[in-house]
Amino acid sequence: MRVDVGPGRATLEDVQRAWLPLVEQSDQIADSITLTLLERDADIYDQVGPDLRADVRESTRVHIRRGLAVLTGQPQAGSSAAAQVWRDTGRRRAQQGVPLELVLNAYTVGARMLWEALVSHSQGKDGRGDEPVLLLAARIVWSNLDVQTAVLIDAYRRESLRLTRVDLQRQQSVLDALVEGRGADPEYAAEVRDALGVDPDAPVGCLVALLDGEVDAGLGPSEDRLERLGLMVRWHVRGGTYFGLVAAASPGATGGAASPLVEEQLVDVVGAQVRARVGVCVAPDGVAGFAAAYQLATRAAETITRGTTGAVAVSQRLPEVLLAGSPQVAPLLLRETLGPLLAQPEAQSRTLLDTLAALLRHDGSPTHAAEELYCHRNTVIYRLKQIEELTGRSLASPRDKLLLELALMARDR
Repeated sequence: MRVDVGPGRATLEDVQRAWLPLVEQSDQIADSITLTLLERDADIYDQVGPDLRADVRESTRVHIRRGLAVLTGQPQAGSSAAAQVWRDTGRRRAQQGVPLELVLNAYTVGARMLWEALVSHSQGKDGRGDEPVLLLAARIVWSNLDVQTAVLIDAYRRESLRLTRVDLQRQQSVLDALVEGRGADPEYAAEVRDALGVDPDAPVGCLVALLDGEVDAGLGPSEDRLERLGLMVRWHVRGGTYFGLVAAASPGATGGAASPLVEEQLVDVVGAQVRARVGVCVAPDGVAGFAAAYQLATRAAETITRGTTGAVAVSQRLPEVLLAGSPQVAPLLLRETLGPLLAQPEAQSRTLLDTLAALLRHDGSPTHAAEELYCHRNTVIYRLKQIEELTGRSLASPRDKLLLELALMARDR
């Protein structure tokens, strides 16, 4: 092989012979490359862990030995064996959590320093080397680098995707366990911390979204807003129910302290653009209370009328949640309170129920109820007497008033 690189010519055999004297220096060259990498990116290597430094040193030695074997044309240095080294490195760096940019930069630095070692060794007394040979050597080195990085990037990304799937499966398994009540087990706290990145004792929130046939709850923008508040959310789907665990993110992830978990604030953040019925509940005792928070958030979401969307907190719907938690109570409550009204002809029943609802909204005031209903005050008083006679309940009785309010809630569910 001859390549025209200018005024002189160089062959592949010339380049291979030029690399031969460096074979015995491969470990020394590799160690120089390693030292350069560790000094320049010391913070990152320290963050990943001390074992990485030793691994980088050994890996660099393997790469330089393999690279020089290929560059010198050694028969045993097949391209498939070299590619396996690059693939193994890509997978291993992904497992170690080393940023891909750092890995690619290490390969670039290694290629440059290896070529510089050739230049330094090839310099004659005049300080110049065989330029055609060096130019062809550089072309080969950088061409090989393109192939190396392509193989490494593919392996790194494949391994990253696999690890992401494994992490996601583990997170979902832990979320399932929390819904089933394992958060109350102190021995499970370490698993929660490792899988979800959550302090088991810190308050957590639960968001439950009932999609009602939709495939997307539109919660993406909400997740972004939660992140800006220093909160993170881990989503999962269980039995067709979409739910998330909300907790304070690590300080390093947000640059500051997270907002305290307040149900009303979560409702404001989530409810703006959500396309589902969403219930919100906070467990102040941490993951030990997440199972109960999940149940309460689900019941809160169920109090929202089907066909509508939005978010409500359990604290905003306590009476409705109580009824939802005891489904057998609602029919009994309706029968014992509103039954006589519901038994009237439809038009009369609707009028009396609307009047009762208006009176309850205005604390029993006929004057204010009449203003809302656009009728005379005496008309409301007359209807009130009918209601009290038919039901046997009095709005002057706090207990009767509570029962009637709960009954109206049960009817509207």
